Amino acid sequence: MGLLLTVVDAFTDQAFAGNPAAVAVVDDFPEDEYMQIVAREMNLSETAFVVPRPDGSHDLRWFTPTVEVDLCGHATLASAHTLGGQAAFHTRSGVLTCTPADRGWIEMDFPADHPTPTETPPDVGIDGVCGSGRGRDDLLIELEDAAAVRSLQPDLSRLAALGSRGVIFTAAGDREGIDCVSRVFAPNVGIPEDPATGSAHCTLAVYWGDRTAKAELVGEQASARGGMIRMRREGDRVILGGQAVAVSEVRLLV
Repeated sequence: MGLLLTVVDAFTDQAFAGNPAAVAVVDDFPEDEYMQIVAREMNLSETAFVVPRPDGSHDLRWFTPTVEVDLCGHATLASAHTLGGQAAFHTRSGVLTCTPADRGWIEMDFPADHPTPTETPPDVGIDGVCGSGRGRDDLLIELEDAAAVRSLQPDLSRLAALGSRGVIFTAAGDREGIDCVSRVFAPNVGIPEDPATGSAHCTLAVYWGDRTAKAELVGEQASARGGMIRMRREGDRVILGGQAVAVSEVRLLV
């Protein structure tokens, strides 16, 4: 078949940081099985497939190395960056509109995710837990401070046994200009640790917005690659802001 993919580092202004996503702009979606094996071959957190519509908008689907997912922030940002910054994507999670902002940032209009307070599962195997909540797909766990999040080395088998798509560990920010820090682990969808996760910040924006009474926040994802995400709450939506850098093109021959 042959396929050209652009690899874009999202939620960063530097190459080889943030979260890489592969983006394929195609005339029509290939067979689901082909898209899944391409995502497995790319072996990134997400591979995005983008199909233009006659009205100028696009259809968008996201695949991890193992499954198709309903919502992905960094691969949406990577897709918008590939298209020039301005885009409207029709997805499983509704229409997601992307708009260029200041200094090369792109803002994305996403659904807010209101976590429901819950008891921390006893099998999580982490000390210093301050609170927990469940969003649409992910379990959120607050730790006592940012240092605990940064040094975290969780047992991925325990996290997978919790049954959620992913587990978000978070704490209040530990430096000026950062409202919260987080790390995200999603072994159940083939992602041991996600470097920078837009969809998690739909949850974090609500969680920390309620805690701080702030409508605008900045989150740092404290993975090895790192990522910076702006959040702005607007009713039942969250405007996520990020930067992106295209780093390579991959041409598949089959």
